[in-house]
Amino acid sequence: MTGPDTPLPPDELADRLTEVFALVGPLYRRVHRKVEQAEPIEGLSVGVRAVLDLLHLHGPMTVPQLGRAQTLSRQFVQRMVNDAAARHLVEAVPNPAHQRSSLIRLTADGTAAITAVHTREHAALRQVGGDLTGADVDACVRVLTRMLALFDEADVP
Repeated sequence: MTGPDTPLPPDELADRLTEVFALVGPLYRRVHRKVEQAEPIEGLSVGVRAVLDLLHLHGPMTVPQLGRAQTLSRQFVQRMVNDAAARHLVEAVPNPAHQRSSLIRLTADGTAAITAVHTREHAALRQVGGDLTGADVDACVRVLTRMLALFDEADVP
């Protein structure tokens, strides 16, 4: 018999992780819809917001780096960067490591926009409530990180 701190046998683990997949898909789609509904307020599409998030978290990146980080095609990411640049949310700057691949970085307007999104989302996430603990969240992050690593080699379209 396995306890809560005992590693699960592979077949049981696969069944339990299927439960996680069953929740992650609808969660992702609901969040996606919420971001789209907030677009008239903040003016950020899901794609532009993803670019701003990565730049806010990691600092300046190239378009190929942004694409790899999101498992999206370079062409799609380039369109999102172009949209963000047209709105003065990001700018291209010289890349000392690679002459032909500029670094994309947030502008002051881009930083303000993504900070406003994070502030609004933080207020919404405070409403989750319940008796969740730091250990619960740590376990969730650990499981999702492991599942994401399983698919690290996924082909980018």
